[in-house]
Amino acid sequence: MDRVSAFDEPLKKLLGGATAKVMAEHLDLHTVGDLLHHYPRRYEERGRLTALTELPLDEHVTVVAQVADARIMMFNNGRGKRLEVTLTDGSGRLQLVFFGHGVHKPHKELLPGRRAMFAGKASVFNRKMQLAHPTYQLLDAHDEEEASEAVDAFAGQLLPIYPACKQLDSWRIAKAVDTVLPSAQEAVDPLPPSLREGRGFVPLPEALLRIHRPQTKADIAAARDRLRWDEAFVLQIALARRRYADTQLPAAARKPVPDGLLDAFDATLPFTLTEGQQKVTGEIFDALATEHPMHRLLQGEVGSGKTLVALRAMLRVVDAGGQAAMLAPTEVLAQQHHRSITEMMGELAEGGMLGGSDLGTKVVLLTGSMGTAARRQALLDLVTGEAGIVIGTHALIQDKVQFHDLGLVVVDEQHRFGVEQRDALRSKGKQPPHLLVMTATPIPRTVAMTVFGDLETSVLDQLPAGRSPIASHVVPAKDKPHFLSRAWDRVREEVENGHQAYVVCPRIGDDADEAAEKKGKAGKKQAAPEDDGEKRPPLAVLDIAEQLAKGPLAGLRVEVLHGRMPPDDKDDVMRRFAAGQADVLVATTVIEVGVNVPNATAMVIMDADRFGVSQLHQLRGRVGRGSAPGLCLLVSEAHEASPARARLSAVAATLDGFELSRIDLEQRREGDVLGQAQSGVRSSLRVLSVIDDEEVIAAAREEAVRVVADDPGLERLPELRTALDALLDKDREEYLDKG
Repeated sequence: MDRVSAFDEPLKKLLGGATAKVMAEHLDLHTVGDLLHHYPRRYEERGRLTALTELPLDEHVTVVAQVADARIMMFNNGRGKRLEVTLTDGSGRLQLVFFGHGVHKPHKELLPGRRAMFAGKASVFNRKMQLAHPTYQLLDAHDEEEASEAVDAFAGQLLPIYPACKQLDSWRIAKAVDTVLPSAQEAVDPLPPSLREGRGFVPLPEALLRIHRPQTKADIAAARDRLRWDEAFVLQIALARRRYADTQLPAAARKPVPDGLLDAFDATLPFTLTEGQQKVTGEIFDALATEHPMHRLLQGEVGSGKTLVALRAMLRVVDAGGQAAMLAPTEVLAQQHHRSITEMMGELAEGGMLGGSDLGTKVVLLTGSMGTAARRQALLDLVTGEAGIVIGTHALIQDKVQFHDLGLVVVDEQHRFGVEQRDALRSKGKQPPHLLVMTATPIPRTVAMTVFGDLETSVLDQLPAGRSPIASHVVPAKDKPHFLSRAWDRVREEVENGHQAYVVCPRIGDDADEAAEKKGKAGKKQAAPEDDGEKRPPLAVLDIAEQLAKGPLAGLRVEVLHGRMPPDDKDDVMRRFAAGQADVLVATTVIEVGVNVPNATAMVIMDADRFGVSQLHQLRGRVGRGSAPGLCLLVSEAHEASPARARLSAVAATLDGFELSRIDLEQRREGDVLGQAQSGVRSSLRVLSVIDDEEVIAAAREEAVRVVADDPGLERLPELRTALDALLDKDREEYLDKG
C-alpha cells in the first residue's frame, strides 16, 4: 500500500459496515485518516476515579468507578424486575439502572468491589443522578491474584476517552483505533524536515501513536505540541498562498490628487479625525497607492467611525479616476449607508446635477427591489462612470451590473458574505480592484490572524469624542416582574426627556412566522445552544408592539420594523424614526448594524438570552450615539444560575467588544467561527485553540510566510501540498487562488 492511500482507505474495509456507518453518520469519520485524527478528548488514569459529583446533566458521559452495591428490585407485582447498581468514587455516588432481560449479565459481573468504565446519559430520577442502561467495560479481574496481575499490567496506563456518541461508546472507538493504528506509520509528514528538527517536534507517525496510546503524560504533551503546530501551520500556509497570489496581481495605483474631491470633503467636516482614524487612513491610503490590490480588514468598535474612514478611501479612488462600490448585507443597511453618505457629502454627492459641486460625483443606490426606471438609470450611471460611488446589496454582484472603472470594493460586515461573493464583485474591475472589508464585531488578534489571515488588519479601537457611555443591566423578568415594569417606566422617562427608544424582539410574529412555528422551527435560529427544551416561542415584534401601545407605553408613538416589510415601508419607518416622528421602534435585528439615530438613548432587548454575545453588543451600539448617555436593558426569563444568564451578565459588565468576542468564542466551538469565514476550508481544528494558542499561530504564520515566499507552488514540498489538499475541499481549491 502506498504512503497516501493508507490514510484514504475507507473504514468499512477495516471495521465492517455497521461500525463504519455509525462513524460516518454520527462522527463524520469516513477514512482511516479521519479516525487517526479523531483524538482523545482526555485520559483516565488507572486508579484515579472520576468525580461523580461533577457529572453534567443530560450529557453522554464516561466514568470510571467502583461498584458499592447491586440489587435486583421487583415491580408490577413481581412481573417486572430491574437491577440497581450503586457506584462510588470517594467523592459521590451514582445509580445505574438495568431493566428486563438486560439485568442478567450485569448482575453476574457488577459485583461489589468491581471497577469498570461506564458510559451513558446522566439524568435525574427521584432526586438522584443516574445512568439508565449504560454500556460498561470491566477494568479488573475476579480473584485477588488475577486482580493484582491486572493492576501490574495496567499500572499507570492512560485510558483514552474519545469524543463519542450515543450509538458508539468511547471504548468501542478505542478498539477501532487499535485496528487502524498500524496505518499511522504511513502518515505523510507535512512539515519540512528542517522546520521539524529546528523546533524539536516528534515525527508525525510517532505523534499519532503517542496521542492515541500514550505511556506517560509527557507523550501526550509532545503529541499535542506537534499536532497543534500542524493545524496552525497548514492553515497559515493556505492563507499565505492566497496573500502571495494577490501580491502577484496587477492593480491600478490610486494616488492622491491635491485639491480634489477628498480635500473638498475634508474641508466640510465639522470635527477632526481621531488619532486612530488618522493612523488607519494612512495605512489604507498607502495600500491604495501601490500597484497590487489592497486586501485589508478594517475592524473596530461599534461607532468608532469605520464608515467615515471607508468613505474617505472611496473619495480618494474617485479622485484618481476610479469608482468605488460598497456592498451591504441588507436593504435597510444599504439605504441607511446611502442616506448617511449623501448627507455627509452634501452637494459633493450631486455631481453633474443642478446645484451640485463641480468637484462632486454621483452617489447611487442599487438594490433588488428598486423600480425598473430607477434601476436602469443607476446601471447607466455606473457603466458611463457618471456615478463615482455605488452602494448596494447582493444586486451589485449580478451579471448585468457593469462598471466604467471599478477601483475599490468596500464590504460591510464580512461575516454575512462568503469569499465567492466578494470575489464575484471584484471580478467586475478591468483589473482586480482594491478591497476593504469592514467588520463591527471586534475579533481577538489570534482569531483575525486565523480566520481573516488573507487580509492585512487595521484596528480602530477608540471612540470619537462626544460619544456617551452606555449603562447595561440584566432584567430578570421571571424572578422579578417589577423590574420589567420599571424598564418600561425608564423608556417613558427617556421619551419625556425628548429622546427615543428601541425595543428588540427575536421574532416577527406574522403569518410566515406562524407557519414556521407549526413546522416546529420557531425560535431555533436565535436560540442559544444551552436553551434546552424551550417552553415558549421567542417574543415577537408584532405582539410586543401591540401590548406596549395598549399598556405600559400607551400614548407614545410606537412603530414596528422588520425584514419582511416592503422596502419602501422599511425606509419610510427609518426616516420617520430618524426625524423624531416616532418615540419607540419595536424591531427585529434588522437594526443590528449601521442604523444611526443619535437621539435614540434607550434599548430594551426582549428574550435577550436568545441572542449571541456579539449580536447583543452590536444591538447595544445603536444607543449612546449622541451627547446623552445610553441605556441598554437585557430582559430574560433565564434562570439566575444558567449559562445564558452568565452570558448576559458578561455583556452587561463590559463595553469592550474585543473582550466580549473572546468570551463569545470561549463559549462556542471554534470550528463554527472558522467555518463561517473560511469558505471552502473544512474546520480542522482538533487540538489547536485560536484563543489559547496565540503564540503558536503567530509563529506558524511567520514560518508559513517564509516557506511560501521561497516556494510559492510548494513544488519542493509535496507532503505539505498533500496536507493542504486534505484541508481544502477539492472542488474549491480555487478559493486560495482567486484574484
